[in-house]
Amino acid sequence: MTEKDPQELIPGALLSGARGKILRFYEKMLDLIVIVLIFVMLITLLAAVVGLMWDVYDTALAFRQEQAIQGLVADVLSVFVLIELFRTFTDYLEFHRIRLRVLSEVAIVFVLRELFIGLYAHRMGPLDLLSTAALLAVLIGARIAAVYFAPRHSGTE
Repeated sequence: MTEKDPQELIPGALLSGARGKILRFYEKMLDLIVIVLIFVMLITLLAAVVGLMWDVYDTALAFRQEQAIQGLVADVLSVFVLIELFRTFTDYLEFHRIRLRVLSEVAIVFVLRELFIGLYAHRMGPLDLLSTAALLAVLIGARIAAVYFAPRHSGTE
């Protein structure tokens, strides 16, 4: 990964002197903040996986308890949401922007998580299912549009 020239970030702008230094400093600080957030997310992901293993153990001990199995399902789906968020931050660090495709995928995984948990717990009514289906349709449409209308670059994308 090569460092981007500030001239590419602001086309047509004359970046000389203090203005160029300030923009380069801003970019480096933003990268540092995202790296710290990625590190925090990695620790959170590791803690979630350890908690998931603990829940698997608890569920194995209380095999027939419906509530333990529901908690395990929710935890497994939560780990998938964390993985998608982690991917969003790493994509930002690589491309210096949040891509709509990746963000829509995170939202789809989160909505599916809530749908599966609600269905498994038998607490979703017909109106909830219809509204969730409509939301999923919009998010999937946004993802398709993001892929179809993606800007074409000669870079690494």
